[in-house]
Amino acid sequence: MPALSPRFTSADSVVAALRTAGCVFAEDEARLILAAARTPAELADMVDRRVIGHPLELVVGWAEFRGLRITVAPGVFVPRRRTEFLVDQALARVPDASVVVDLCCGSGAVGAALAAALGPVELHAADIDPAAVDCAGRNTADAGGRVHTGDLFEALPADLRGRIDILAANVPYVPTDEVALLPTEARDHEPLVALDGGTDGLDILRRVAAEAPRWLAPGGCLLVETSERQSAAALDAFTRSGLTPRLAVSEELYAHIVIGTRAA
Repeated sequence: MPALSPRFTSADSVVAALRTAGCVFAEDEARLILAAARTPAELADMVDRRVIGHPLELVVGWAEFRGLRITVAPGVFVPRRRTEFLVDQALARVPDASVVVDLCCGSGAVGAALAAALGPVELHAADIDPAAVDCAGRNTADAGGRVHTGDLFEALPADLRGRIDILAANVPYVPTDEVALLPTEARDHEPLVALDGGTDGLDILRRVAAEAPRWLAPGGCLLVETSERQSAAALDAFTRSGLTPRLAVSEELYAHIVIGTRAA
């Protein structure tokens, strides 16, 4: 822990500043900020950023995801704990996967977590946002991940067609008119392209579902996160694409994952 800034004479003073700003878990957040800050000036800056509403993960530079420390950076979508359920479902459906793609990868957390659980795999991640691609490259490097920039499947190497065992696509699914209703931390500090899913929130999901069968290996699975009220329409999109769909729900995490399997 660095020497405390003149503005913060004790760890308790950091907690007090965070609590005054409305941070519910002020003690836990203070502990993380104090551990991450390298100098008194950096500590003061980090507390200031958190107080004005920057996400804690962006303040300290990492997020925990399925036991991994995932590097995050300004302008990159912060992985949510509920998305761990998508990883669990992928591993349950294709436990021997050898080719994994993390589409709309953001930080690359899903791909990194899948590779950590599966062992040596051919891992690819792709995103349209260069900032996300840079971040994902760092998070998947230990797994030998290859990261690509581009719009959905256009970003992927052509030789992946028909070979993907797990295609995880954490697509944006917030309806355009509801983006303004998101919590400030997401609305003001995460890229719109990672949030806005079009008029009903399913524009990107439909595009992914339509193309996925050409990229999946026989028996391979597409997994997409959505909301409870969108799940019926998402299942229909998977059916129309020729995939065999099912819905997995975690009440604890409030997570809804649509899974589409290509016939073996």
